[in-house]
Amino acid sequence: MTDRGRVLGIETSCDETAAAVVERGRTVVSSIVSSQVDLHARYGGVVPELAGRAHIELTLPVVTDALAGAGLDRRGRSFTDPDGPIGIDAVAATIGPGLIGALLVGVSTAKALALAWDVPFVGVNHLEGHLYAAMLEAPEAELPVVVLLASGGHTLLVALDAPGSYRVLGATVDDAAGEAFDKVARYLGLGYPGGPEIDRLAVSGDAALIRFPRASTAGVFDFSFSGLKTAVVSYVRAHPEVTNADVAASFQEAVVDVLVARTVAAAEEIGARGACLAGGVAANSLLRARFAESFAARGLVSYLPSHAMCTDNAAMIAAAGYFQLQRSGPTPLDAGAVPDLQLRGSK
Repeated sequence: MTDRGRVLGIETSCDETAAAVVERGRTVVSSIVSSQVDLHARYGGVVPELAGRAHIELTLPVVTDALAGAGLDRRGRSFTDPDGPIGIDAVAATIGPGLIGALLVGVSTAKALALAWDVPFVGVNHLEGHLYAAMLEAPEAELPVVVLLASGGHTLLVALDAPGSYRVLGATVDDAAGEAFDKVARYLGLGYPGGPEIDRLAVSGDAALIRFPRASTAGVFDFSFSGLKTAVVSYVRAHPEVTNADVAASFQEAVVDVLVARTVAAAEEIGARGACLAGGVAANSLLRARFAESFAARGLVSYLPSHAMCTDNAAMIAAAGYFQLQRSGPTPLDAGAVPDLQLRGSK
């Protein structure tokens, strides 16, 4: 690997087609994301077959744009030195978790490029990638930090001790936070994705009107949102006069209350220097405000990723790939995509 440590990252785990070039796991040189939200909105959720087909059409153009943003042509060589060496030191791609058809597009593309350029291929856990999203925008962050990773498919609390070294402290035992947002939004007749719709509607609602339950779990840092979702449905059925705005505000309050309280408890437990938000739910305005307030009150730093870094992107995959390559070396080219891949902590 050259001194620049340039990694091309490719992300196709769900409904974003993304590619990025990152140097030494910390500096984003280019980042391109093509969203499929409009494609799936009419169905109220992601259609796996459509997602896979869209990735087939979009991956190479998105990769080409990311390379161009880094001053490289589609062959991986500098525009100013087209006969010079390859300008990429490794190719990383999300290997799981995600939709199998979508994952295979990115993994296959990354392997082909790695072979063509004679550079290492790195298969990255999508969830591990999210741990680096906030760090890309705050390289000065002092570790250890606690990362709250909240998305449509996962809700995790992770202690990030050092780049490539992390421990899973807690996880959801049923529905993820983002999944609960989507399902409640669908029940209320709102649009897709549900998180932004509830966030928007909650501004005009009374968050104190309905005291929805905060579930207890056997693991002190675990989460449960299935019962909350059921409680919302039961309340609306029993009180048809209630407004969507009040339901949205009260539901959002319950989710944020639990997410922040358990993240604070985890940070205090491990003696963290701060905490990071990650994942799609990290874009929620109430969560961001409450997160920052709670940690500031304790003299700790909170790292809030930009909205671009909250959603799936390839910069975080490239960053994770860089540190994984340093730690464990290349991924064998016969490694397959793993749709149910878990985040179990580093060895």
